[in-house]
Amino acid sequence: MTSLLLYQRIAQQLAEDIRRGVYQPGERVPSVRKMSSQLSVSHATVLQAYANLEDQGLIRARPQSGFYVHQSAALTASTPDIARVELPGLVTRSSIISQVLTDSRQEGVFPLGAAVPHVDYLPARALHQQLAKVTRFHSPRAFSYMFSPGFEPLRRQVAIRMRDAGVVVDPSEVVITHGCVDAIHMALRVLTKPGDLIAAESPTYYGLLQLAELLGLKVIEIPCDPTTGVSLEALQLAANQWPIKALVLTSRLSNPMGGSMPEERQKQLLKFTGDYGIQVIEDDIYGELLFEPGRIKALKAYDREDQVVYCSSFSKTISPGVRIGWIIAGRHQDEIERLQTFSTHSACSVTQMGVAAYLENGGYDRHLRHIRQEYRKNMTAYQLAVQQYFPEGTQMTRPHGGFILWVSLPGRVSAKELHVRALQQGISVAPGLIFSNTEQFNNCLRLTCGVPWNREAERAMMTIGMLAGQLCQEAGVLH
Repeated sequence: MTSLLLYQRIAQQLAEDIRRGVYQPGERVPSVRKMSSQLSVSHATVLQAYANLEDQGLIRARPQSGFYVHQSAALTASTPDIARVELPGLVTRSSIISQVLTDSRQEGVFPLGAAVPHVDYLPARALHQQLAKVTRFHSPRAFSYMFSPGFEPLRRQVAIRMRDAGVVVDPSEVVITHGCVDAIHMALRVLTKPGDLIAAESPTYYGLLQLAELLGLKVIEIPCDPTTGVSLEALQLAANQWPIKALVLTSRLSNPMGGSMPEERQKQLLKFTGDYGIQVIEDDIYGELLFEPGRIKALKAYDREDQVVYCSSFSKTISPGVRIGWIIAGRHQDEIERLQTFSTHSACSVTQMGVAAYLENGGYDRHLRHIRQEYRKNMTAYQLAVQQYFPEGTQMTRPHGGFILWVSLPGRVSAKELHVRALQQGISVAPGLIFSNTEQFNNCLRLTCGVPWNREAERAMMTIGMLAGQLCQEAGVLH
């Protein structure tokens, strides 16, 4: 029994080192002889530990060479099934969404439910330096009103950033907003009126459901493939039956599934929406977090007929607290500027100037390279933890960027009940019911990989997995 516990402890420690990135995919782990010497254990014990890691899919033996971390992260869990099309309707989930979000914001809760980057992944020091310079040397303007369309040097920097998304735009075509949700809100107010029908991805970002309820809009949810994004076939089926006024989607790293539309499907989507006269609102808030930048362009990059209103922000890359986003609205820009002028004027003057100075003075691309690498390592660690600790039959997505993971639990397991029990253990998760106006995702949850992988994170994932297992047994899914 002692030997069994010993090899399990060795395997667990090495597994943790792999998840934390100490040993990268394709790298050799310590030889049996070296590990035996380091830990003062027998060769047989180390071989047992390595066999256990092979069974988990974490390492592979190479004849006459040793043991190596598996190149593909050895993810064997299947991806979630695609949703089905249901009838359009007014949003009825807003109160549930608000309650779940309020519960999850309790002080001291380990935040696996919020899609908010950890402070370790934000350029806080560099941004603070630029904000200090702005308030010290440009105080008259920094403490005055800023009006639509926003601070010109910041709009110029945004226009430069848009080149990386494949979008060529003049600074005069950029309007600075109070984050991405503010941009989407204004786009919906300009493009729709109460009672109109909009299409959204399914599952979709809960904030869009809240906006739809606020504006009195009906929503039809279009199924999303975890890999290739919104289903064009389902969208056509819906458009043939109902008068869809606008489509809101994320073509790069959708929330919560993390799927991205390949170039050809993006072009097909634009042709289809153009034929049906459907305006598109693109939410590209995660676009700069693709693990392979440039691999997929924004949908706006292929827009030749001014169909796409593009919205994004720096909330996921620089800071959620600065509330700096932007909208590129094309022929609707004048309406957007009028709406903004008579509501919020523009975003905060100090933060607009501080973010502009940060972007101008370099370091942002270096910062992006760093956090992409960190999120890639985190994603692998959390995925492997789901595979190891969650019940058999659990499914999960395979995002190519960002830091959110969509997980589908077996059978009739309630993710809402999991959310309640996890909170009792000091951990938050985002249950799937807040990402849809239907009942299709009640056994799903969204997890954030934007929290550094460490012992506390692993304990949290073990706890969630254990609670999910208990719910499976109670639901009769596991015997």
